[in-house]
Amino acid sequence: MAYTAPKETYPGKVYSVTIGTGDRAATLGGENVLPFHSFEGETPNRPLVAFEIQDVPPADWPENIRKVFAGVSDDPVTWAKYCQNELKAKAIALRLVGTHPDRENRSAEDAAKTVRDVLAAINVPLIILGSNHAEKDSVILVAVAEAAKDKNCIIGKAQEANYKTIAAAAMANNHKLVAMSELDINLSKQLNILITQMGFEKERVITDPMCSALGYGLEYTYSVMERIRLAALTQNDQTMQQPLLADVGMYVWKVKETQASESDLPQWGSAEERGILWEAETATALMIAGAELLIMRHPKAAAAVESVIEELV
Repeated sequence: MAYTAPKETYPGKVYSVTIGTGDRAATLGGENVLPFHSFEGETPNRPLVAFEIQDVPPADWPENIRKVFAGVSDDPVTWAKYCQNELKAKAIALRLVGTHPDRENRSAEDAAKTVRDVLAAINVPLIILGSNHAEKDSVILVAVAEAAKDKNCIIGKAQEANYKTIAAAAMANNHKLVAMSELDINLSKQLNILITQMGFEKERVITDPMCSALGYGLEYTYSVMERIRLAALTQNDQTMQQPLLADVGMYVWKVKETQASESDLPQWGSAEERGILWEAETATALMIAGAELLIMRHPKAAAAVESVIEELV
């Protein structure tokens, strides 16, 4: 008698979310099974890796990641073109850290100009992120949403403190929206409900349950993402069926293991290899937990994750 492997079936399905325009648009989600379980159901779209750039030079990044972009990171347009043309990025995430009141405190007009210039220079999807200052982002993200009108970008991050303003701007200008809560499935669900009650389509939301690096709470982030994905599939919970974002690079490249020098900790080996592996391991774990969109920094870490995706797909 031939052996037939048992298969799980699920009543729920993750929403398909398309970003960008033209022939370089990308689609996230769409699966009706757990991550990479294509032997059980549909996994029409592979996870998307986006390269992070900033509106200001990344002076606070460790040298081992900063040197990779030496010569291009002084200008966001040059940086974006480098990621697209040289690194073959499939999407770019522009973080407007220069707008933070404790940084350069750049204006909404400055941010809007940066977004327009970057959009004019690339044809891959653009993710536009604020500085994570809730009050300032309420102003900045409204301006950049208008500047990028009809370009089908992802705008974020909307939080409990500012979601009404940011969601309204994303809705009025035909963008997708990142909804971020703080590592709690119930808070994540509540924020998604509040956003959709405004009239924002639930199929246009990307959920960010917050990220953490390997050794710094990764298992907790993994657990939250896993629970969200299980709720979406096994319980057919429509408030939990959005694609998941893992904002990896920002969290990984500020931990001790990616910053400590070889002279201080020679037993830890090559600092450069250590950082690349730390980012790749973190991203891979969260991708297995359910993340469909990964924001990364080091090209070698991104390439390692792409290799894992290729093997598993």
